[in-house]
Amino acid sequence: MSYIRTPEALAEAIAALSGEPLVAADTEAASFHRYRDRIFLIQLSSPSRTAIIDPLAVEDLSPVGRLLADTKVEKIFHDADYDLRTLDRDYGFRARRLFDTRIAAQLAGEPAIGLAALLEKYAGVKLAKEHQKADWSRRPLPPAMLAYAAADTAHLPALREQLRAKLTALGRLAWAEEEFTHLEELRWTGVGAADGGADAFLRVKGAKALVPRQLAALRELYRWREALGAELDRATFRIIGNDALLAVARALPRAPAELSGIAALPPSLATRHGAALLDGVRRALALAESELPRVERPPHQARDPAVEARLERLKAARNRAAAELGLDPGVLCGRSTLEAVARAQPPPNDRGGLARIGELRRWQIEAFGDGLLAALG
Repeated sequence: MSYIRTPEALAEAIAALSGEPLVAADTEAASFHRYRDRIFLIQLSSPSRTAIIDPLAVEDLSPVGRLLADTKVEKIFHDADYDLRTLDRDYGFRARRLFDTRIAAQLAGEPAIGLAALLEKYAGVKLAKEHQKADWSRRPLPPAMLAYAAADTAHLPALREQLRAKLTALGRLAWAEEEFTHLEELRWTGVGAADGGADAFLRVKGAKALVPRQLAALRELYRWREALGAELDRATFRIIGNDALLAVARALPRAPAELSGIAALPPSLATRHGAALLDGVRRALALAESELPRVERPPHQARDPAVEARLERLKAARNRAAAELGLDPGVLCGRSTLEAVARAQPPPNDRGGLARIGELRRWQIEAFGDGLLAALG
């Protein structure tokens, strides 16, 4: 394992990895600790070497981007979705020619698809767990954390070989390859207050049950917590949790003594943040009725009994096919895709018609297209 902290070392490592047929990749972020989530470590492994790249030490990571985009080298991820989105967000990198061991395991019918479970089953490797929620933004990183990070990619090439062989034996490799191609289209689509979402406070569980004045208090308290999190670069739940914010908004306390009566607000937080909490409530209480936020309820969508009946028949056909294939029904075909099939007009009556439904994959049509058509019959 090499720990890359200079441009020269990065250039040497990428040159070596670019000559390999496949390279495993992973990233480590620190959203559990930091307000501004970003990539704090990039791991790359070929069957013969592992490089751990420190983005805090190496400013220009464009060699990594070129490797990820190189179609001569297959890139292996486990559960690539978030890694690909964050690589796009932080650096604008686009990965090509992918193999995702999580997707491969799902399509192979594996009951447990976590990396630790798969490595234990296929490689006899037990991954350490003590650094799962570690702060990867800390420096220097201790040797144990670097070893933990290296293990996430060092065993992926061997795991890929075994899962690929299993998919080939099942006749499902083309299914996985179609899914891998779709991964290349993933882009960062950040949402939330940290990304400018003005209504992010409405996503607090229980917010939509509040009356407008309480909702205004929650909005003020949420904004205060976001501002403090940004100032300290600390994950907001580490400042004060959603349950405590919601409880304060519901109670609308006017004085310090009233804070002590809020069961969901720990005394330590009432002492540390009491003035700010009361100030947020005061701002909400001072608002005119016309300034209070209100929850907008989406218009009720009229039921379509014919569509609902088709959907139930499609689900039954999907479930039968999944059982025959030894797959989780949601892996074979998710509900949103079945809904698209149920709503298609005119209803498809052959495989060509199914192929015109953008949500359906080619492999799904191959796997149980006839069952879908019979259900639509």
